[in-house]
Amino acid sequence: LAIRSVMWRGEKILVGTQDSEIFEIFVSEREKPKTIMLGHAEGELWALAVHPKKPIFATGSDDHTVRIWSMSDRVTLSRTTLDENIRSLSFNDDGTQIAAGLSDGSFVVLKTRDLAEIIHIKDRKEVIHEMKYSPCGNYLAVGSNDNFVDIYAVAQRYKKVGQCSGASSFITHIDWSEDSKYLQTNSGAGERLFFRMPAGKHLTSKEEINAIHWSSWTCVLGAEVNGIWPKYTDVNDVNACDANFPGEVVVTGDDFGMVKLFRFPSLKKAAKFRKYIGHSAHVTNVRFSHDKRHVITTGGADHAVFQWKYLPEGVGADDDTVQGTGYVDSNSEESDSDMSDVGEIDSDIERENTINYDRVVYKDDMTAIKAKNKADLKGSGQKRNKAPSEGIKLEFIHGYRGYDCRNNLFYTQNAEVVYHVAAAAIIYDKTKHSQRFYLEHTDDILCLCIHPLKDIVATGQVGRDPTIHVWDVNDLKTLSILKGEHQRGVCAVDFSGDGKKLASVGLDDNHTIVIWDWKKGAKLATTRGHKDKIYVIKWNPHAEDKLVTVGVKHIKFWTVAGGGLTSKRGTFGNVGKLDTMMCATFGKSPEVTYTGGANGAVYIWQDVTLSKTVKAHEGPCFAMHSLDKGFVTGGKDGVVGLWDDSFERCLKTYAIKRTSLAQNTRGLLFKDNPPVRSVILGHGHILVGTQGGDIMEIEKSGPISILTQGHKEGEIWGLATHPTMERCATVSDDCTLRVWDIGKDHRLVGGKILQSAARACGYSPDGKAIAVGFKNGRFCVVNADTFEEIATFQHRKENISDIKFSPDPGKYLAVSSHDNFVDIYNIMNSKRVGTCKGASSYVTHLDWDKRGKLIMLNSGAKEQLFFEAPRGKRQTVRNEEILKMDWDTWTCVLGQTCEGIWPPKSDVTDVNASSLSGDKRILATGDDFGFVKLFEYPVKGKNAKYKKYVGHSAHVTNVRWSLDDSKLISVGGADTSVMVWSHRQAGERNNTRGNSDDSDTDSEEEGGYDSDVQREKAIDYTTKTYATNLRETSGVKPHLQQNTEEDRPAVSRGSSNPPKVKRNETTKRKKGDINVRDFHNFINECICIYVLCKMAM
Repeated sequence: LAIRSVMWRGEKILVGTQDSEIFEIFVSEREKPKTIMLGHAEGELWALAVHPKKPIFATGSDDHTVRIWSMSDRVTLSRTTLDENIRSLSFNDDGTQIAAGLSDGSFVVLKTRDLAEIIHIKDRKEVIHEMKYSPCGNYLAVGSNDNFVDIYAVAQRYKKVGQCSGASSFITHIDWSEDSKYLQTNSGAGERLFFRMPAGKHLTSKEEINAIHWSSWTCVLGAEVNGIWPKYTDVNDVNACDANFPGEVVVTGDDFGMVKLFRFPSLKKAAKFRKYIGHSAHVTNVRFSHDKRHVITTGGADHAVFQWKYLPEGVGADDDTVQGTGYVDSNSEESDSDMSDVGEIDSDIERENTINYDRVVYKDDMTAIKAKNKADLKGSGQKRNKAPSEGIKLEFIHGYRGYDCRNNLFYTQNAEVVYHVAAAAIIYDKTKHSQRFYLEHTDDILCLCIHPLKDIVATGQVGRDPTIHVWDVNDLKTLSILKGEHQRGVCAVDFSGDGKKLASVGLDDNHTIVIWDWKKGAKLATTRGHKDKIYVIKWNPHAEDKLVTVGVKHIKFWTVAGGGLTSKRGTFGNVGKLDTMMCATFGKSPEVTYTGGANGAVYIWQDVTLSKTVKAHEGPCFAMHSLDKGFVTGGKDGVVGLWDDSFERCLKTYAIKRTSLAQNTRGLLFKDNPPVRSVILGHGHILVGTQGGDIMEIEKSGPISILTQGHKEGEIWGLATHPTMERCATVSDDCTLRVWDIGKDHRLVGGKILQSAARACGYSPDGKAIAVGFKNGRFCVVNADTFEEIATFQHRKENISDIKFSPDPGKYLAVSSHDNFVDIYNIMNSKRVGTCKGASSYVTHLDWDKRGKLIMLNSGAKEQLFFEAPRGKRQTVRNEEILKMDWDTWTCVLGQTCEGIWPPKSDVTDVNASSLSGDKRILATGDDFGFVKLFEYPVKGKNAKYKKYVGHSAHVTNVRWSLDDSKLISVGGADTSVMVWSHRQAGERNNTRGNSDDSDTDSEEEGGYDSDVQREKAIDYTTKTYATNLRETSGVKPHLQQNTEEDRPAVSRGSSNPPKVKRNETTKRKKGDINVRDFHNFINECICIYVLCKMAM
């Protein structure tokens, strides 16, 4: 024996051999080693057969041995060695004989009692993959790699009496019918064939096939076992199966090392299952024992034999989920370990799971793109238009991300409210109705959590290499940036109970979980989370190493272990059914966890076992928060519930309705009972965030105060500012028209639920009417005060992209569409009076001149066209005349006057909107990269300098100046935010840059050219320093001057100066003697003259 391992302890020596044997040797009886464990030696293990009447099974391997094992004693009963690799085995009907199929195409029949050879037959040249005795015991079917099944008569000393042909590939599995009259086969080509016995005639009659009752089912193909196959798998991925007819289950072994249990029959592909691990390589064979109490499995390359205890449904059902049984979480949506029926899918959850956070271009790529553009433009010699001296500062954001986020709303130490929308984290002061902003993120923030001390916040974002920012809520300083471990985005974060660690979940395919030491920026542990989306990760506040994650058909309890994590899946047992979990929290006890399900129930867990469920909401329970003496929950039904500390009794419920709003609240509700996505209790109030973008505060006595609001999910494109008041109107794909106060109140003052998604809006010159354009080509005009519909028209089928009234008195209305037309309507008589034709692509923008006689439009084909109103006759206007004309508005993005707003190598759709200030000095733009930019108008020449401002995470779809240019409004497409920027003139501005980027004001930023900067960069100061001085110099050089120390009092704190070290005189002299002091004076004078010259210019 080749010994591979040895250990000596006391009087015993433990020995492991190369042939998978373990012996125990006593020093006093060294000649009598005790066998501890036996197994097959190296080589693939494929052959397996179970005795038909006794707890015995046989295995055969490439190590040439046949071994018979006892299931009850778990020992080897006997073994024999053959001349070839053994690939199949079969017991006869009474178990007295065992046939072994060999790799050379032969088979041998042995006596079970002593494994003595009875007969050896060789009719084939290739390996025997499968063989089975008939139930009657009269025949033996032998399937080979030669594509045939040979039938042998047992009573006639295994005379060949039939042959089954027709398979186009090697035979993999065979089964007999109960009456021994039929045989079914599977082949490597995915064929399932039927034959009459014993002759082997091919059977094709469906009626006859359907009437057959099978004695066993080990074939992996057929309608009865369709469900054992995952979607899009190869026909060879499942190697073996065995059906338990009385138990109505089938066990399988596959190429991924999994042993799985399915219902039998399993008709629909990708059926639910339970899976068990242990094998390290492909599972080659599986069989139920004769009494169906055990399952035997064999591993190919791991040459291991596993014996599993089968637990019928309802008998010790919970025991198979404990640690050490091999039971693991199943593949979620594809196949779930819960055998019960799946509940109804909630529409909101289904929609949320389909959200795609991938980006065509990530903002992480902007640096590389910028550098490339800079290199391409270098040396172009083109002088760029200068940046404006004026700027803007972010003042207020209308919006809250609640449609796909949860538990992202918290109170700070100072009773401020922290939340997020777009790429901005917002700290809202409800007493002053003001906001502060953390703007260091570059893309959508998807999650937010607060430190236990309520003074530090962590936020995670979307990105190719997404970052997590940890920052201080008081001074908005970044404390730590964590990156490098996630992909696509970070969907959940949470601080540990002591605040020292941070857990995060990524949006990669495995939803990776990472544990961070956030102060050091170091990763402590990481593991794969789950194949389906994880919604929440929550630390156990009572245990520093315990966490729970919940998500789609998923709840796992985690323990941090070194650089990784171990997990246990929640056990439902008979208490409840597996459900999608939406939220989680902990109570006073470290062993008890509470989760909210998609069915509206609260699940109460004792360790990892479900102990109780409580119906809390109609529809999903989206949010949950633990209190000192109870819990607060929020659900899709728009109800907030207060519970006692054991979830036995609901103390009070608050339905979010318009009738419950407090007087003088800041805003209004379009509908009652908006779904609640976040709920928290603190400072005597319940803070609630809704799916519709509302943040409100509920007093315990019942009144509800709205703090801020925003649009619901859907892109915002339509934006218009009121001509006489500090108001703006927005329309969105959420089918609402909303009017906002952009003065000091910053609130929603009115609105209307629309019939469909809208993409454009515009105020009449007197501000009494609002025109709204829809995605379906329809538009309507509503009263700006009552929001009652005045008129409606539909002459187009595609998206209305822009809509504007003519200047005072607003007699005409121009409506542009993606049908390539601009229709002109007379508002007085509600008739279409003209159509502007000639655009070769969809119309994107339009503007009127001050007289209301000329319309300018832009198209998707980069066209700038002009039409005379009201008939729509095409006009030609020269570039010089365009600038001279007095335009009522300028929102177009094409033409010589705004040539410089386009980034290098940009597409015609990259700049979505522009707006010229009333004094015709500043042009604001919004682009696909999430930037709001300010240019000095006119923006002639390419690549003009600008000031850019961040906050939006998606494309900025529209920008508009307010009536007196004191505010700039911008709306984000997919980020659903409306941002209000304050604007100050250059002389009076106070930090107008805010937290944004005052970039591109230097020539380096975009690779442009500035003559003055270029000349200054070319100065050779080395040459100037050593050139002959123009003026006479006198005096002593500093290093030759005599140094005299000044006398100091004895009690002086100042110490004496150190002695000066004189420089050695050198014989080598430079041209002339330069007085350094005079030289510096000369340089300063030159600089002053240069500055004065520049000012004079």
